[in-house]
Amino acid sequence: MQINKEPNFFVIGAAKCGTTTLYDFLVQHHDVYMSPIKEPHYFCSDIRIENFSDEYKRYVFSRGLNINEYVESDLSKKHWEWYVDNFDTYIKLFKNVKNEKAIGEISNGYLFSSVSAQEIKMQYPKAKIVMILRNPVSRAYSHYLANVRDGRTTLSFRAEIEADLKKERQGWCVSHNYIAMGMYSNQVNRFLHEFPKDHILILLNDELKADAAAVGKRLFQFIGVDPNVDIDYTNKQNEAKLPKWPRLVKWITQTGIKRKVFRALPTFLQNKVKPLFFKEGAIPKMSEEDRKWLIEIFKEDILKTQTLIQTDLSNWLK
Repeated sequence: MQINKEPNFFVIGAAKCGTTTLYDFLVQHHDVYMSPIKEPHYFCSDIRIENFSDEYKRYVFSRGLNINEYVESDLSKKHWEWYVDNFDTYIKLFKNVKNEKAIGEISNGYLFSSVSAQEIKMQYPKAKIVMILRNPVSRAYSHYLANVRDGRTTLSFRAEIEADLKKERQGWCVSHNYIAMGMYSNQVNRFLHEFPKDHILILLNDELKADAAAVGKRLFQFIGVDPNVDIDYTNKQNEAKLPKWPRLVKWITQTGIKRKVFRALPTFLQNKVKPLFFKEGAIPKMSEEDRKWLIEIFKEDILKTQTLIQTDLSNWLK
């Protein structure tokens, strides 16, 4: 019997909502094969490196990944993301599939993209689609904190959002899209339009935080593998940190030094060096004034999304 070596499920986002945590659950399951590049971004022809801002181009290329050489390798080294634009190259990411039942990948750009739903449907009409959504106000703040941690901004939260909204060019890896990424209704509707409801699983970040094991089991059951296997559901991914020297971190990020030098260090040295750059203690919370401001921005779309997915999202408006 010929073994299927093509994906049959996709986790499509949203960004900063818990997809890295879901990836961690999925790679632990013996009956699941995940792309060794977590986010290959093949099925979004409107999101390509040549259209990125100079800032994001530097960030992507600083990864030093030669995609053609990589897919000819044994794929033992994992990578965070790439923007694969050739199907033959993309499909080689799954060449190591043995007899796993569920074969998948996670690309956060798919939910944001205006064409991904159609492109996935065209190639894999029977695919299962998983999305995870988060209160868009909290999502925006988490996104901001990640950009502070990674040296992409030194502005205050509100000043950063307002500056981003004023950028002449908008889009994935063009602007930061703090607001646009949280406007879920049209994004979700594109997939509901293309795929039958029983092929779509919509999870909430609130549920993931409340009971990660229950969410993991729902996910496994949905993609057709045993939900009762031994999985470590305690792993916390992408935790926020504040840099001690924001301008220095921004400089080493934008110049590519962070990836070229730091990522070249052995893991044990990375673990020793990294804490030196970040503050200890709790991350500051969003101000109530900023929270109310964002709730008003997102309110209409939250109500639309609530109707669309038939789930009570009233907590997002508090």
